[in-house]
Amino acid sequence: MASEKFATAQFAGGMKFTARSGSGHELTMDTGLNDGGENAGFSPMEIPLIALLGCTGMDVVSTLRKMRQDVTNYEMSGHGVRADTHPKVFVSIEIEHVFTGSTLSATSVRRAVELSATRYCSVGGMLQKTATIANKITLVDATSGERTSLEPVIVGPNTPADTTDDE
Repeated sequence: MASEKFATAQFAGGMKFTARSGSGHELTMDTGLNDGGENAGFSPMEIPLIALLGCTGMDVVSTLRKMRQDVTNYEMSGHGVRADTHPKVFVSIEIEHVFTGSTLSATSVRRAVELSATRYCSVGGMLQKTATIANKITLVDATSGERTSLEPVIVGPNTPADTTDDE
């Protein structure tokens, strides 16, 4: 059976809305002063970007725990670029993943990000219909502070197709 989610939104004056999830959590959405708002909450287009970070992060942490990777810190940042014409969907998104831990396996960390991007993250699955999502990955050794960049995981409509060398 399909999983269902519910939400409501109540106009709160100006350009502001108070939204409530089916699970009872609330957030305020608004727009900037130039667009008639008061900048009193998230813009509607910030929410999918934040949701992508949360969805991906939860997938990755869950997978890394199953892989018995000892992550002591995990930070993400996201940057989205929108189309110039309406409906101005995201056309590219970059996520920077920074993992800190001792003896982290680069292969395991990259695989956890890849599984989230290609299989598990529902938010990413929706956004990658219009946006190329580049997941950049950095490992930080908790003891030495040494930083290592891994090969990014890139998904979306403009992702180069995997090619095989037949030679």
